[in-house]
Amino acid sequence: MNSSTQNYIASPIRYDKMQYRRCGKSGILLPLLSLGLWHNFGKSDDFEKAKSIVKTAFDNGITHFDLANNYGPPYGAAEETFGRILKSDFKSYRDELIISSKAGWDMWEGPYGNFGSRKYLIASCDQSLKRMGLDYVDIFYHHRPDPDTPLEETMGALDQIVRSGKALYVGISQYNAKDTAKASKILKDLGTPCLIHQPRYNMFDRWVEDGLLSTLNSEGIGAIAFSPLEQGILTDKYLDGMPADSRAVKDGRYLKANTITPKILDKVKNLNSIANNRGQSLAQMAVAWILRNPEITTVLVGVSKEDQLKDNIKALDNLSFTSDELNEIELVLN
Repeated sequence: MNSSTQNYIASPIRYDKMQYRRCGKSGILLPLLSLGLWHNFGKSDDFEKAKSIVKTAFDNGITHFDLANNYGPPYGAAEETFGRILKSDFKSYRDELIISSKAGWDMWEGPYGNFGSRKYLIASCDQSLKRMGLDYVDIFYHHRPDPDTPLEETMGALDQIVRSGKALYVGISQYNAKDTAKASKILKDLGTPCLIHQPRYNMFDRWVEDGLLSTLNSEGIGAIAFSPLEQGILTDKYLDGMPADSRAVKDGRYLKANTITPKILDKVKNLNSIANNRGQSLAQMAVAWILRNPEITTVLVGVSKEDQLKDNIKALDNLSFTSDELNEIELVLN
C-alpha cells in the first residue's frame, strides 16, 4: 500500500454538501450530480489530474462514477485508470460508491464485440471487472438498443450478470419509450427489475420529453441524463469564438466546430443572459434545468478540471425556476 492510499482521507462533511434522489422505485439514492469518465481518463491523459477530479467529486458527496467498456482512448483505458485510482486511494470507500459500466458499442473486432448478444455482454462485464480490479459493479447497462438481437436475449444476459454476482443492478441507455417498456417487463418477469435509464438530454436535445420520462415514471425506473451541456455548447466557452483547448477544436469526433452555427450561438447568448440574471453560469443553469424534472434522478457531468466540477456542483445552489424564467427559456429554444 503506497503513501497516497494511507494519506487520502475523504472530507468528513462530504454528505452534507450533496443532495440525493431516490432512483425510481428502488432502495438506491443517487447524488444529483454523477461523474462520467467518458473523456479525460484515457491513456494519454494526466493520471494525477484524473485522480484529483475523482477525489474532488467524492469530497463533495458525488458517490456515483459512470464508465463503459470502450471509454478511453484507447478502449478500456478509462476503466484501467479508474481501477488504479480505486486501488491507490479508494479501497476503504468501496461500499460508499456506486460504480457503473456498460457494453453495447464496438469494443473488439469480429462479430462478438458489439451490440447486445449474451456472449458480448457477459464477456464485456468480465473484462470490465478485470480492468477495474472489482468483484462486481453496482450497475451494468446495455449501452444502446440492438435492432437485431431479441430483447429477451439482451435482458436475459443482464439478468444473468446480476444472478452471477457480477452486478447488483442493471440499466439501459438510449432506448425509446416503447422499447423501454418492453425491456422493463422482461426484466421484471425475470426478477431483476431495471434500475435506471441513461438518456441523452439537454436544452437542445429534448427527445426524452416525448413519452420516455412518463414511461420511466410509470415503470418505476430512475434516469441519469448524459451530455447535459451539449458537449460544452451550453457553456460560456464559445461565446467569443473557438478556444484552442475546446473539444470542438481538439477533438472533432463528437463535436465538430462547424456545428456551432451563428443561430446556435445566438441561442446560447440569450440563454447565458437568463442564467446571469439567475446568478448562475450557463452551465449551472443547464444542469438545474434538467433537474427540474422529478423523473431525472441525477445528471451525468464530465470534466477535464477540478474547477469545472466545482462550478457544476454550484448549480445545486439554485434548482428552482419561476414560471417566467421557464417561459423565457422556451422562447429561446423554440
